[in-house]
Amino acid sequence: MSEESQVTVYSPPASVREGSYISSMDAYKALYRESIEKPDVFWAEKAREELEWIRPFDQVCEGSLATGDIRWFEGGQLNVSAQCIDRHLASRANKTAILWEGDEPGDVRRISYQELHDEVCRMANVLQQHGIGKGDRVALYMPMIPAAAYAMLACARIGAIHSVVFAGFSAEALRERINDSRCKAVITADEGRRGQKKIALKSLVDEAVAACECVEHVFMDRHTNADVAFDAARDVDLGQAMQEAEATCEVEVMESEDPLFILYTSGS
Repeated sequence: MSEESQVTVYSPPASVREGSYISSMDAYKALYRESIEKPDVFWAEKAREELEWIRPFDQVCEGSLATGDIRWFEGGQLNVSAQCIDRHLASRANKTAILWEGDEPGDVRRISYQELHDEVCRMANVLQQHGIGKGDRVALYMPMIPAAAYAMLACARIGAIHSVVFAGFSAEALRERINDSRCKAVITADEGRRGQKKIALKSLVDEAVAACECVEHVFMDRHTNADVAFDAARDVDLGQAMQEAEATCEVEVMESEDPLFILYTSGS
């Protein structure tokens, strides 16, 4: 065997092995084999083990790959926000749910499950107070900040369908996606940062929604506290509104086949 083709194998410490989901390569191969040979049994077992259902599903999968008509876990009801947050509160409320690192060295935040729950519920309540509900589409044009995660989970909590748009896209590209999905609202920030460069997100949103009749509200997180234009009739100061909102919000009961998000591809 040549030096270039040699493979280095690292043995994890016992503490890592004890907490692993799969204990060995043989166990992995057995699991994989079951998923191929008995897919309905495999996925039914995993869905019952890993998810908490409001209503259990009737069957795992129905449809045809040939026609592209596939339906998963029909009859089942659940909520993604509850799956990601609520079910962890009893045992992990004070554990870290999100470890966020900003652009600057040392700019680090550890967000616990309890804090995540409270912030998501506050944002969900703000959205509902402004008429956003089940089936409504909400565009997310945000920097990589905790509020972006809150927004996705808040939409899921109330049954709204979020559509993340890369915060480096132009106003025109944002406008096309908002109009195509008929977004009722946009969640953004005053500015974003990419290295040392500031990106005027709110200004780009203002330019985009000028030609979007479907948009009723723009929710803005004050990330950098930049001085930006603010339309009192349309815009909502997200941080201020969340401070005044309750930290509890009931989850919307969702069917397993209900849409969660819309994600546009650039074709790459």
